Amino acid sequence: MAAPKKLPVWVNAGLIPLINLMAAFAISAVVILAVGENPIEAAGHILYGAFGFGEGIGYTLYYATNFIFTGLAVAMAFHCFLFNIGGEGQAYIGGLGIGLVCLYMGNLPFWAILPLAVMGGALFGGLWALIPAYLQAKRGSHIVITTIMFNFIASSVMTFLLVDWLKKPGSQLPETRHFAEAAFMPKVHEMLASVGLDVARSPLNLSFLIALLCCLGVWIFIWRTRWGYEIRASGKNPKAAVYGGISPSKAIILSMCISGALAGLVGLNELMGVQHRVVVNFTNGYGFVGIAIALMGRNHPLGIIFASLLMGALYQGGAELAFEMPTLTSDMIWTIQGFVILFTGALEHMFRPQLERIFIKSDSEGEVYE
Repeated sequence: MAAPKKLPVWVNAGLIPLINLMAAFAISAVVILAVGENPIEAAGHILYGAFGFGEGIGYTLYYATNFIFTGLAVAMAFHCFLFNIGGEGQAYIGGLGIGLVCLYMGNLPFWAILPLAVMGGALFGGLWALIPAYLQAKRGSHIVITTIMFNFIASSVMTFLLVDWLKKPGSQLPETRHFAEAAFMPKVHEMLASVGLDVARSPLNLSFLIALLCCLGVWIFIWRTRWGYEIRASGKNPKAAVYGGISPSKAIILSMCISGALAGLVGLNELMGVQHRVVVNFTNGYGFVGIAIALMGRNHPLGIIFASLLMGALYQGGAELAFEMPTLTSDMIWTIQGFVILFTGALEHMFRPQLERIFIKSDSEGEVYE
């Protein structure tokens, strides 16, 4: 008997997410109608706010940068069948590593600060993820429980440090002093202006390109290296992995450390690119949204890029929508984002049976063959 057929790749990776997205927007349109507004007009404001002018595009890509980092972080753990909910805390502690580099090595030129900041963010984020990884691998503690608890611990640690140790002298605000200018991440409009191209000002900076390089690096690591194979094998079948000479414990620790390191790079965009200092709650929920990004992107770097662009567009376009249509408050914007996450994440298989009946033919006995 031949092996069962599977849905074509373009259906599984393209058509199903598109249908789910359209379903989310259809439900959102019904909600907008229920509050007495025109959903087509609302959609127009979202699209214009996200992609209709240079500044809006810059903000969309700026938000997408954070989502790429956290989406990759969650996806890395998923490939080992680990549900890392600690991206928020790992990004927070990773920002501490970046902040310390920028605060105490600001006398160096930018080309020297940047790799040190990348290493600092990755190291601090990875070490913060190492503890729950060890507890899962060696003590059997569930990764979901430990990572979500470590989010609260990270918040408390950062608050303590920013209030008692790192606070700017003479200030009552829980934040550090500003970084030296050499530690500022170059803005994209500044880099393009240096070669004679005039684009709108926005927070979009060099970290967007770093995020794209991370996507390439994750793809190579997961699908083109022995370590990536061991991570995937351990996640899909730990017993078979052990039989093949692979240590699931090592795979768990490696995948979680890389996951935390990726989340820790959020500070490149937020701290070096925009805030220019370490502030309380600079992560702003990006670590949690990364879970939805990974689900929407099917844990593939390319899918994560598109999912991040979509969520970035909703963030930026939602701000434009709230300005142009005050009836649709920020709560409504969160509702729309929630529907997108619901249909593309939790309900991603809702329309799969119908599509399987269309694209996969069965024999008279109901069994599927090649």
